Amino acid sequence: MSSPDFLRHDFKIIHGYPMVYAFTFNWERIEQFQCRPEDIWIITYPKSGTTWMSEIMDLIKNDGFAEKQKNIPITERIPMLESAAPGILPTSTDVLEKLPSPRFVKSHLPIPLLPKNFWESNCKVIYVARNAKDVAVSYYHFDRMNKFHPDPGTFAEYLEKFMSGNVSYGHWHEHVISWWEKKKDHPILYLFYEDIKEDPKREIKKVMQFLGKKFDEETLDRIVQHTSFESMKDNLMVNYKSLPTSLMDHNISPFMRKGIAGDWKNYFTVAQNEKFDADYEKKMSGTTLKFRTEI
Repeated sequence: MSSPDFLRHDFKIIHGYPMVYAFTFNWERIEQFQCRPEDIWIITYPKSGTTWMSEIMDLIKNDGFAEKQKNIPITERIPMLESAAPGILPTSTDVLEKLPSPRFVKSHLPIPLLPKNFWESNCKVIYVARNAKDVAVSYYHFDRMNKFHPDPGTFAEYLEKFMSGNVSYGHWHEHVISWWEKKKDHPILYLFYEDIKEDPKREIKKVMQFLGKKFDEETLDRIVQHTSFESMKDNLMVNYKSLPTSLMDHNISPFMRKGIAGDWKNYFTVAQNEKFDADYEKKMSGTTLKFRTEI
């Protein structure tokens, strides 16, 4: 496979899930990856605040000091397990294997695609969920600018794909529900994007406690400030602008676009909203999981 073959390529199905074609290279590296009990994972469905939470976690790890964050991209500080594109991107499983414990590991993987020893390692997980409507809009814009993904077509076409789970990592509802259920018997801190947006300090305190850290108000305020959307949008270490436009074209849509709750209202027609709501109600019936579509 030559590197241009990865770009705008159709998904490859891995155990029933559509996956970014470049990431499917040597899938055994994912299945055989050795999780460690000291690992701390940040897991989300795509476009749910992953980079935001990653930066929060890394700042907490470094006691609120941003010095280490200034020169090292977030992708190196918290590698994404499945990320790979031979000849273009480093293979993250190789990078992670060389890192000392405790490692931070990022992933969008649904439960059935996790490494084989994931559950027995009993590693901690921070899961962030975001309402489906905003995810659909954000994912659409991401797929427009991220050339590792297939071309998304029009928003109307994309919304149909999203509802049918024909997007990378599969169905949103299956992802958020299955992780919600898992928190009954695994150390999982389950957070909501909308809650972090509404009161970042309150939610960051939860992450601190989960990671076994205690800070004074001044340190906490510094973390809140450094991880605000405005700060991160201009931060080259987290906004992905260091990647070439041949891979991610920020002229089409910036990686960090709006970072708000409720942007879906600018995209959904009345008919689309009604159809989405009916589909959502059916798929989410029977779960105690509740989302806010605005704050």
